[in-house]
Amino acid sequence: METGSVTTPFGRRSMTLGMLASQVMAGEIKPDQSVDKWKLFRALCEAKPLLGIGDRALAVLNALLSFYPKNELAQGNGLIVFPSNIQLSLRTHGMAEQTVRRHLAALVDAGLLLRKDSPNGKRYVRRDRAGEVDEAFGFSLAPLLARAEEIEQLAAAVMAERLHVQRLRERITLCRRDIAKLIEAAVEEDIPGDWQGLYSEFRDLIEGLPRSPTTAQLELLLDELTGVRTNILNQLEIQVKSTKQRGNAVYIERHIQNSNPESTSEIEPSFETKQGAIAEPDNDRGSVTAAKGRGETGHPFEQKEEGQSRRAGVRNDGGGLKSFPLGLVLQACPEVLAYGPDGVIRNWRDLMAAAVIVRSMLGVSPSAYEEAANVMGPENAATVMACILERGGHINSAGGYLRGLTRRSEKGEFAIGPMLMALVRANAPAGRKVG
Repeated sequence: METGSVTTPFGRRSMTLGMLASQVMAGEIKPDQSVDKWKLFRALCEAKPLLGIGDRALAVLNALLSFYPKNELAQGNGLIVFPSNIQLSLRTHGMAEQTVRRHLAALVDAGLLLRKDSPNGKRYVRRDRAGEVDEAFGFSLAPLLARAEEIEQLAAAVMAERLHVQRLRERITLCRRDIAKLIEAAVEEDIPGDWQGLYSEFRDLIEGLPRSPTTAQLELLLDELTGVRTNILNQLEIQVKSTKQRGNAVYIERHIQNSNPESTSEIEPSFETKQGAIAEPDNDRGSVTAAKGRGETGHPFEQKEEGQSRRAGVRNDGGGLKSFPLGLVLQACPEVLAYGPDGVIRNWRDLMAAAVIVRSMLGVSPSAYEEAANVMGPENAATVMACILERGGHINSAGGYLRGLTRRSEKGEFAIGPMLMALVRANAPAGRKVG
């Protein structure tokens, strides 16, 4: 059995105070103290970041434990194992002997093993006449037994920290999703506010996070994202309280008052397509559009190249699709600027003129474009055409794609907002992440 005396390492290996402290600790093991070796090994695997050991060192320790004949580590069972490096190499699935020796030294330095070297440095055992172990030379597992409670506490701390980080990441993910969707909803509903500025602030916070953040960095990010979300919610709640809500609280209608006594007030189209909402055109002035509501005069959609005029029965509400600010459309689709008059797009009329040129360039038939304008509305058809130009490299047939969007718009299954926001993110300045 173990003599309990202090032993020094064989050969050139020097004695350290750490080795002495481990031997003193091993000598303080209580006679009745025991622990399940595999349960303790699982705790070691959890606590490895705090113990300063790696995966391969644990593989070597696992091999050493497999040479211990009992499942319970106990003083009465003996705590010395004495496999050769060749045997350890086999049980570590062919790990090189030099690597095995290096990780054995790491386990000793970490205070998880003790060397009990023989006079010649070999590992072996002497037995008595009854076959019982009299004295063994090799590696002592006593430090594991002595530090079992400490190792289990470290493992519990690591697991608690991991759970805390996981919950932080979950809350950050939810907060990111809330912010992105709330900003998108605000843009789609044309609610006043610096939404692009808030989105840029949001992206700056996300992109400032390191690839492997600390817990403190995650906590700080969550606090900042929560502040941004609260700011957005406050602005949206103010807008909700200041508007007259319909019976269905999901959709909010904003009434646009027109001071012209000859015109009638119109309700801004909601996000969903309204089936069967056909408006009669005014033969004197053309259909009323959102562009006229912004002070622009004249009919906002003229296809002079095609020589076609709009027919009776056209959807003046754009099929229920939401119109978006021209500035947002140009930010999402900068390529369409080159097709405007003199290379500039100042208003919706310029964008629609550019869309006719883009339509012809991409091979979209006049009938497909006119149908889209009738179903979606002229402004939205021009916006979709600009989006198709921006994504031209990913679309095989622009005409077929436009007809598909028209069919979806008729069924109320298409919205322009997500398409625009995706392009805004894709066209973000270089060096910024897309998300």
